[in-house]
Amino acid sequence: MANTKQQKLDAFSRLLDIMDELREKCPWDKKQTNESLRHLTIEETYELSDAILKQDDQELKKELGDVLLHIVFYARIASEQQQFDIADVCHALCDKLIVRHPHIYGDVKVNNAEEVKENWEQIKLKEGNKSVLSGVAKGTPSLVKALRIQDKAAQVGFDWPTAKEVWLKVDEELDELKAEFNKDQLSENTEKEFGDFLFALVNLARKHNINPDDALEKTNQKFIQRFQYIEEAAKITQQPLTTFSLEELDKWWNEAKQKGL
Repeated sequence: MANTKQQKLDAFSRLLDIMDELREKCPWDKKQTNESLRHLTIEETYELSDAILKQDDQELKKELGDVLLHIVFYARIASEQQQFDIADVCHALCDKLIVRHPHIYGDVKVNNAEEVKENWEQIKLKEGNKSVLSGVAKGTPSLVKALRIQDKAAQVGFDWPTAKEVWLKVDEELDELKAEFNKDQLSENTEKEFGDFLFALVNLARKHNINPDDALEKTNQKFIQRFQYIEEAAKITQQPLTTFSLEELDKWWNEAKQKGL
């Protein structure tokens, strides 16, 4: 049974109380700073991503809690420095959501989710963003960054009309990449063409409503499972993995595929 609103508020209040107590009494928690927490926050975010891809609800609940802890932690540090506190964080978020949803809190009319996204980008520009792309963080992983850049550009009309044009672009970039690899010596231009090809593939995925980062991560996990199957098969023979031929390893790989790994 779902918790009531008051129960949710009580749970959040309990978390704030625990955070205050840990910050005052725990030696590890007392010495943490924004900088020391940063890499841990990134790690927790990736663990949350893994839980989402695994569709594991219990793991998702746990990882959401870990991320929430970090948010509360940063706010607690800021309050100690008299910068802001968790209430300021919540109010700033609420204010932003209200401003960026004029179709809910104003008189703007929209017909679909795409128009909502277009309005969102236009509002961000009015708020002072110098570029449509300024909202893409510099530290965003390259594959995700490519998708975000393309998506934001599309919101202001800079986009191929259909996936057909993107397919042509992919073919064009592939031909240019092949030409680079066929040269006697690779150069910096080879890397450039490889990047152009990847960028076009990301655009193709976007046009077909595929998240390329999710797709690649699922392939990564599939490869890990199948390769670990090979390792286990080799272990049974009590011989090093390096003693087997590619054909023998590939046989185990195909066995893993047949088992649905």
